[in-house]
Amino acid sequence: MELVVDKINHFNEFYNWALSVSDKRVENWFLMQGYAPTLIITAVYVIFVTKIGPAFMANREPFQLKWPIVIYNFVCIAINFHIFSELLYNSTVKGYSYSCQTVDYSDDENEVRIAKALWWFYFSKCVEMLDTVFFVLRKKNNQISFLHVYHHATMFPIWWMGIKWVAGGQSFFGAMINSFIHVIMYTYYGIAALGPQFQKYLWWKRYLTIIQLIQFFVGMVYGIQGILIECDYPRWMLWTSMAYGVTIITLFLNFYIQAYIKKPKLQSKSMSEKNGHVTNGVSNGHTESKKTK
Repeated sequence: MELVVDKINHFNEFYNWALSVSDKRVENWFLMQGYAPTLIITAVYVIFVTKIGPAFMANREPFQLKWPIVIYNFVCIAINFHIFSELLYNSTVKGYSYSCQTVDYSDDENEVRIAKALWWFYFSKCVEMLDTVFFVLRKKNNQISFLHVYHHATMFPIWWMGIKWVAGGQSFFGAMINSFIHVIMYTYYGIAALGPQFQKYLWWKRYLTIIQLIQFFVGMVYGIQGILIECDYPRWMLWTSMAYGVTIITLFLNFYIQAYIKKPKLQSKSMSEKNGHVTNGVSNGHTESKKTK
């Protein structure tokens, strides 16, 4: 027991020290005073989408929610476009390097705008948890994959650390490209939510997954070169980003293979069997199994 108490005390000492060296500009911003609110929100999200929500919907008809979802998607487009445009404009004004950019903790107007845009990026990851909530309420359980929940449940707490200690510098690049991709992604979802009559405009779904993968690879290269050239940026954040990037790329690659390589092959095989090759395990044209009523 004493050992446990001792470890807790050491952790509290470390946590208090870490807070003392965090970015003073953000310490009074919403949700930035401590880690507890972010962890609680994340825990509530995971429990709801994996336990409470499915149990609540088990014996209920799915909610339609067409217009709430349409509005939600276009709100996400607006938030992500704001983040992207703010980071692109202010990083350009400040002459940010795409190779190695240190964090400027000053109250310079453009630097504060970059920090605020990064805070919005962090907060957007909380808002985007509604993706899964809508899936649960619409009983689209096939959409709630491990990748989906893992991604939403990890980005929010990871970016709390990013804003708390490194709201600028190298952090700008990943947030900037990710918010740009999310503008495209939520445009797709927004159009899809309008109804089946708009499906003909959504032929590019596969390419959306491809550009998501590309952004992760670009982010990995960006992080690796930051480590190799020993950029004056917190190395613990570079290594954390790298480790997380590996898990996301692995899961996205698995999703792409399952959805766009293996699944079409299985569907093609199934169609071949239905169109004259094999039915009910017997050659078509000879014997057809019959079901008793």
